[in-house]
Amino acid sequence: MEFNHKSVLLEECIQGLSIKPDGIYVDGTMGGAGHSKKILERLSKNGRLIGIDRDMDALETAKKRLQEYQNVTYIHGNHDDIRKIIEDLKIDKVDGILLDLGVSSYQIDEKQRGFSYMSDSPLDMRMDQTAELTASKVINQYSEQALAGIIYEYGEERFSRQIAKEICNRRKKKQITTTKELVEIIKETIPFYDKNAGHPAKRTFQAIRIEVNNEIKPLENTIRQAIQCLKPEGRLCVITFHSLEDRAVKKIYTEATRKMQLSKGFSNMCMWRKNIRKNYYQKTN
Repeated sequence: MEFNHKSVLLEECIQGLSIKPDGIYVDGTMGGAGHSKKILERLSKNGRLIGIDRDMDALETAKKRLQEYQNVTYIHGNHDDIRKIIEDLKIDKVDGILLDLGVSSYQIDEKQRGFSYMSDSPLDMRMDQTAELTASKVINQYSEQALAGIIYEYGEERFSRQIAKEICNRRKKKQITTTKELVEIIKETIPFYDKNAGHPAKRTFQAIRIEVNNEIKPLENTIRQAIQCLKPEGRLCVITFHSLEDRAVKKIYTEATRKMQLSKGFSNMCMWRKNIRKNYYQKTN
C-alpha cells in the first residue's frame, strides 16, 4: 500500500519554524515527508535536515520522495531519543525541530497494522514493526485493573472498568486476536444510549494504541530534550491531536518559560485549526 499522508498545518508549521537557509532542522516524525519536503525547499545546500521516524515504511517512502535532496539524514528511531540522536550525529544544537504527534493516516488505512476500528485486522497497532509489544499482548495479557487504568487514562473512557472486565471474561474462553472481536466486545459493553457519541470503540482503540507505542509517558521529557537541543533563536513546533498530548506539551512549555523568565526566555503562540492543536515556541536566550 502506498504511504499516503496529508500533512496537517503545513504552512503554519513552516512559518513557525522561520527557516534559515543554512540552518539545521529536525523532523522528528517524518511520516510521508510532507513537512520535510517543505523544509528542504527552503534550505540551501549548506542547510541540513535530520528526519526521524520509528516506522520503516515511512522512512522508505521519505527516501523516495526526497531523493533529489542530498542534505538529508534518515534515522530509524524514536523522537523520544532526540538528544542522543543529535549527539550521535556530532551536532551541538539545531535551529528548529518539528514534532507531528500521533498516528498517521497511512497507519490507520493499512489494515494489517490494526490501528482502525473500522476494519477486521490483527491486533497489532505498532508504529515500529520491530517493537515487541502489540495490541494483542495488551488485550490478552494485561490484568483487568491495568486495562481499566489504561483505557480510562489514555482514552478518557468512562466505561473503562466495564470494558476491561468484559475483555478479561472473553479472553478466558479464547484469545482476542482481531480488531473486529475487540470492537464487538466494546459495542456490547457500552450502554446503548452512549453509542450516539461517536464510534463506541474510538476511545479504547486510542488508549491501546498509546500504550503499545508509549506515546504519552516520555512526551514531557521529549519536549524538555527538544528545547535543550535548540540554538538561541531556535524554534520548536509541535502538532498535537488530543488533550493528553496537548496538556503534556503545554506543561513543559510553561515550565521552561518560568525557568528562563518570559521577557528573556520564550515567546509563544498557540493556534487552533480544525480541532488540531499546534504549539510553537521560540528560544530567545
